[in-house]
Amino acid sequence: MKESKQRLNEQIKISPLRVIGEDGEQLGVLDRDAALRMASEAGLDLVEVASDVRPPVCRMMDFGKFKYRQAKKTHKTKSHEVKLKEVRIRPKTEAHDRDTKIRQAKGFLEAGDKVMVNMLFRGRELAHLDFAQQNMQAFVDQLVEVGVVERGPLREGRRMILLLTPKKKVP
Repeated sequence: MKESKQRLNEQIKISPLRVIGEDGEQLGVLDRDAALRMASEAGLDLVEVASDVRPPVCRMMDFGKFKYRQAKKTHKTKSHEVKLKEVRIRPKTEAHDRDTKIRQAKGFLEAGDKVMVNMLFRGRELAHLDFAQQNMQAFVDQLVEVGVVERGPLREGRRMILLLTPKKKVP
């Protein structure tokens, strides 16, 4: 039922109509004016649900409530779009600051997003790759319950990249 093609109440010009009541019972083939009168007495709208058959099928319903339920149904079916979130750190990042970044990455993974841990090197920091490996390993160790390593840690020029994806939840 497309909303743009649905006619309701006074927009329905064809007579006679096959009318269905609010609770789904067949009211039979009625004149347009009689069907409109019955719908207005019940405080409902007369909505054309099948216009391609003869006589057209109309249903008595609260159209505002129907549109609201359709909107809620489409809103529930929208799934989470996976995004790539980035967390930047440095090789000499202290433990407390690293833990803050780990908590941030954990939140992203729990929300269903991928996380890229990006470690930038400046100057002579490339000479101390052992600090970098320790920081990256701390990320992997503390996020093992919510994330899986997809790629890395790999060094690309003056940066080291680790890519984590959220774990699949088993129902």
